[in-house]
Amino acid sequence: MPRAINSILLVIGPNDRDHVDALLDEVLAIAVPTGAEVYLLHVFPRDEYEDLLAQIDSSGGSIPPDELAARHASISTPASRFEELDVAYEIRGVIGKPESEVVRVANDLDVDRIVIGGTGRSPAGKAIFGNHVQQVLLNAPCPVTYVRRD
Repeated sequence: MPRAINSILLVIGPNDRDHVDALLDEVLAIAVPTGAEVYLLHVFPRDEYEDLLAQIDSSGGSIPPDELAARHASISTPASRFEELDVAYEIRGVIGKPESEVVRVANDLDVDRIVIGGTGRSPAGKAIFGNHVQQVLLNAPCPVTYVRRD
C-alpha cells in the first residue's frame, strides 16, 4: 500500500530562480489533491549566508536562516503561489552543505517526499565535482522527485 503524502520538502537552490515554475508544478500536482503541507527549504553555504547578512544588515546583527530564506528572491515566487492556492507551507533556511542538510531536514521534519531540481552532468563531471542531488537521492529517507533543469 502506498504511503500517504502529508508533507513535501521543496528544495529551492540559488540556481533554481529560472526553474521554479517546473518545481512548483511538480509540488502542486501532489500537494493540492492530497492537502500536503509544503516546506520550502533554502540551504545557504556559509559564504552566501555571510554575504547576504552583510548586504542586508550593516549593523553586524544576525538574521536567523529561516528569516533570511523568507527574504530570498527564489522563495518569494513559490510562497506567493502557495498563498494563492491556499496550500499550507513553511519556509526553512539552514546553513551548510546542501547534500547533507537536505537529508537532515527531511529526517527532522519526517517528510513524505522531497522535490529537488538540478542539471544533467556527465559521469566525469560528477566524479570530479560531485553532485549534491545525487547525494540526496542516495541518502534521502523518503522518495525524491528530481526535476531536471535544461
